[in-house]
Amino acid sequence: MISDLVLRWVVTGLFVLAAAECGHAILTTRRPWTSVVSQGLHFAMSVAMVVMVWPRGAQLPATGPMLFFLLATAVFATMAVGVAHAPALRLQYGYNGLMMLATAWMYALMDGDLLTGGSVTWDRAQSGAAMPDIDMATMTMPASSGSPPWLNVINWCGTVTFAAAAVFWTHRYLVGRFRGAGGFGSLASLGQAAMAAGMTVLFLATLFPI
Repeated sequence: MISDLVLRWVVTGLFVLAAAECGHAILTTRRPWTSVVSQGLHFAMSVAMVVMVWPRGAQLPATGPMLFFLLATAVFATMAVGVAHAPALRLQYGYNGLMMLATAWMYALMDGDLLTGGSVTWDRAQSGAAMPDIDMATMTMPASSGSPPWLNVINWCGTVTFAAAAVFWTHRYLVGRFRGAGGFGSLASLGQAAMAAGMTVLFLATLFPI
């Protein structure tokens, strides 16, 4: 996905930090089951992103993880509708679901057949035309391949959304530190900022060779 080795390590560090925050929250504090489920899914998502950043990880089967994170999206959507009563908590669950959906999207991009249903590959094989290769370093297709414009639209939306989220969570963390608020709330904001920043870079890698 990312060809630059330094940037690859930076993204790895961001998701390792996020995974560490989630694991710390689960192991050190008694929390309601909804929080444990949320932290557990974010931990799984962070680990999955660490694996995906590296070339060998990007070559692993994508269908199973994609379905898992689609299920995680449904879990957060259910929690937002059926469990959350406060608007702020409902919004938080919605954002968490969006994070899971973005992860499923990344796995779908890893395997072009998940987006085309294999029909493009089959049709071109029957006609003898060469199938354009997806650049696994960037997960982008050559301009001559005629990839549908809606792919880039979705990737741009993901880039802008998670960039804004990274700014929001970083600001929340810094304000908390400035006011002397420490503990798990501050760490949670830092972990969310790290996840959002990492997702921003990954979405950028689908648009530009980095």
